[in-house]
Amino acid sequence: MKKAIQLLVIALFFICCKTNSSAPKIVENNEPTFAYKQQIENLEKGIYFRANGNEPDWSLKISEKTIEFASSKQGYEALNGNHVEPIRGIDANVKMYQVSTEAGTMTIQIMQQECVNKMSGDKSSYSVQIEILKKNQSIHLLGCGNYITDPRLHDIWVLEKLNGENVTVENFTKELPNLEINSTTNTFMGFSGCNKMGGSIFFEKGLLRFTNVVTTEMACRENNKEAIFLKALQSTTNYKVENLRLTLANPSGSELVFRKVD
Repeated sequence: MKKAIQLLVIALFFICCKTNSSAPKIVENNEPTFAYKQQIENLEKGIYFRANGNEPDWSLKISEKTIEFASSKQGYEALNGNHVEPIRGIDANVKMYQVSTEAGTMTIQIMQQECVNKMSGDKSSYSVQIEILKKNQSIHLLGCGNYITDPRLHDIWVLEKLNGENVTVENFTKELPNLEINSTTNTFMGFSGCNKMGGSIFFEKGLLRFTNVVTTEMACRENNKEAIFLKALQSTTNYKVENLRLTLANPSGSELVFRKVD
C-alpha cells in the first residue's frame, strides 16, 4: 500500500511538470500605442493641428515652430518649413498658410466643416486643401484634420478669482465652482456654484470657448454668484496656463482664475 502511494505521488509529479512545461507563456506587450505616441509628440513639439488624406497617402503637422508635410508620392515625399501665421477669412472660419522653402512652395487651406476620410470613414471637424509647387510642377491634395486641444487644460480646476476678486464659499453654495476638462473628448463637467454643469469646448490655436453649457435647475439664494460665473465662462475666448493656474478671459474684460487641484 505504501509503495502504491509513492508511485501515485511520483506520477502526479510528472503530470504537473508536463502541464507546466506545455502551458503557453503570456508575453506582455509594453509597446506604447500609436495614439499615445502622437500625444507625446504633440506635447513635446507643440503640435496644434494634424491632417491626413489618401490617394496618395499624406500627412500634415502644424506646430508652434514648424509646418511639416509628408506623402507617399514620388517627388513630394517631404516638405518642411518654418511656422507662419495664417491669413484668415472674413466671412467664414477659413485659414490659409503659405510656406516657402528651397524645395518648393506649399499653400494650405483649412476650413471648418465636417470632413469624412474616404478610406477609413473617420469624421473630422475641418477640411484641408494643399497645393504644392515644385519646379513648375504642382500637386493638389484633399483631406481632413483636427486641432489638437492643449493637453495642459486636461485637469481639475477650482475657481480662485472672479473678475479680479477673490472668491469664498460664502459667494456660492457649499463649495467653490470647479471644472474638470477632458482635452481628449473636448468636454467638461463640474459645479457652477449652485448647480452641476457640463458641456463642450471648442479649441483652435489661441481660441477657447465653452459651448453647449447645461446645468441642473436647483434654486439658488439671492447672493449666489453662479449667474456671474456662468456668464464669464460662456464668454471666454482666450486662456493662459501658468504657475498651476488657468486664466479664462475675453476682450470685454471678464476673467476667471482657477487653481489646479489634481
